[in-house]
Amino acid sequence: MAFGLKRKEVLRWKTKVENGEIAFLTHYWLDDRFPGCTTVTKVGCKNISSLIDWGQRYDLDPKWIHRDEKHPHFDLFGEKQKEVLSREGKWDQIERFNL
Repeated sequence: MAFGLKRKEVLRWKTKVENGEIAFLTHYWLDDRFPGCTTVTKVGCKNISSLIDWGQRYDLDPKWIHRDEKHPHFDLFGEKQKEVLSREGKWDQIERFNL
């Protein structure tokens, strides 16, 4: 279950993904499969090749891509989420979600 987002943020992320940009969206999230994780960052790009290339910088396996037809993305959480957001300079998301 996702929460803590504004519709405008989701629409901005979707537009960037659909335009072939690497886009980041962090939100609160609860899933019993991942105890202890309260946030997730979706890193998406419609151009799968670009997404795979980007993911290789962070040792992300292409098999982990959620291959949604319009909004393919990696789901990042835990230490990997914080590492990627830090290296990408996404301090606003780190601070907003107390990562």
